[in-house]
Amino acid sequence: MPKAPAKSRLAYVCNACGASLNKWAGRCTDCGAWNSIEEIPVLPAPARGRQGYAGAAEGGGILSLDTVSPEREIRTSSGIAELDRVLGGGLVAGSVVLIGGDPGIGKSTLLLQACAELGGSAAPSAPGREPAEIPPPEADRPILYVTGEESPQQVSLRARRLGLSGAGIHLLAETGVERILAAADSEQPRVLVVDSIQTLCTDLLPSAPGSVSQVRETAAQLVRWAKQTDTCVFLVGHVTKEGALAGPRVLEHMVDTVLYFEGEPGSPYRLVRAVKNRFGAVNELGVFAMTDRGLKEVRNPSAIFLSRHDQPVPGSLIVVTREGTRPLMIEVQALVDESPLANPRRVALGLEQNRLSMLLAVLHRHGGVAMFDRDVFVNVVGGVRITETAADLAVLLAVLSSYRDRPLDLELAVFGEVGLSGEIRPVPNGPDRLREAAKHGIKRVIAPKGNVPKGGVPGLEILEVRHLREAIDGV
Repeated sequence: MPKAPAKSRLAYVCNACGASLNKWAGRCTDCGAWNSIEEIPVLPAPARGRQGYAGAAEGGGILSLDTVSPEREIRTSSGIAELDRVLGGGLVAGSVVLIGGDPGIGKSTLLLQACAELGGSAAPSAPGREPAEIPPPEADRPILYVTGEESPQQVSLRARRLGLSGAGIHLLAETGVERILAAADSEQPRVLVVDSIQTLCTDLLPSAPGSVSQVRETAAQLVRWAKQTDTCVFLVGHVTKEGALAGPRVLEHMVDTVLYFEGEPGSPYRLVRAVKNRFGAVNELGVFAMTDRGLKEVRNPSAIFLSRHDQPVPGSLIVVTREGTRPLMIEVQALVDESPLANPRRVALGLEQNRLSMLLAVLHRHGGVAMFDRDVFVNVVGGVRITETAADLAVLLAVLSSYRDRPLDLELAVFGEVGLSGEIRPVPNGPDRLREAAKHGIKRVIAPKGNVPKGGVPGLEILEVRHLREAIDGV
């Protein structure tokens, strides 16, 4: 008598954090998100055993860490220096990269340009461009670009608009992951681009494309295939209205690298930030400018983040921050005004608002300047978001400059962390920040005493401070 097919059971998964629950609930018990629990079918595991990564079954015994010889990963340059920077130096064989961002911000454009560079079909590089230090990969294997949202004609139109030829790039308009992997096995590409992961589906699940179960299962099959074939895979992901990647949070844990596209609406500049990277530094930043010929690299991002006013203006100050391995010169602007409200407003764009409130309390307690009846607005120019504490001192001095209506020197830069007792704490990589300031023509810097190297920096006047009061007196 034939055996009846096994029925699939139901599971409940949070689409915000990927947590599994025994039953449906209105609120996730792990992340606290409301109305995020989805019901998904769970198919029984196949009887042929578990399928793992390539090499997982070979020598599956326990090994001593001392006996495992480390192998340096082989990197391939993408042909775009800013993309190589956020990837940690280039593409790694077998890695999976997830790129997220708002619609129309430039994800597909960047990947198409990178595919053209890898395929050797890009337009000639601009004069003065540095050659790639890493030799290009073998040219006999194509680049496979899978489009699930656009037709091949739309991709071709974009390539023509960007001035890219299609030599070395193979297109596939498909949403079934099994058929995509079958075509990839036939083509054997050196790079696989999937645009986007929310449009894919697998025949193993009956749910609609874009659901939690479909995104997780299709991503798992692509990751497994990438590891087995040592192929670099790019996945394009949608973002929610809150700016997070759509789909289960487990998707970010499955991939090797997560890149986010950032940019202010109406601004031509695009920032690509690495928030996770198993092969390089996190919080690395790549800067691009959107033009009619696609995304162009910005080799000196500090120049675009500095306004360089003709005359000194109150509330404007330059801070030397650091994104990954790159020091950046960014302008911080502050505006202090009388508040008609019982509770004055504290608005911070590009900074954490709670930290701004804390810094204003420190300014009152240890600087003798009260802001309890004033609205305080702080903005970081260029749409950059500063997550480190090195901007504390610059924020306070910019606020104080606007409050007193006293402009600061245009050739002054500041950095340093401010503690609750008013002390100025040193920040990482202080000498690199000082050299970056000197390179951009800054003449005077206020910095923590612990960050100033012995002998100073040639051409730079450095005011070493230990307390907030010393910094206030120094300006």
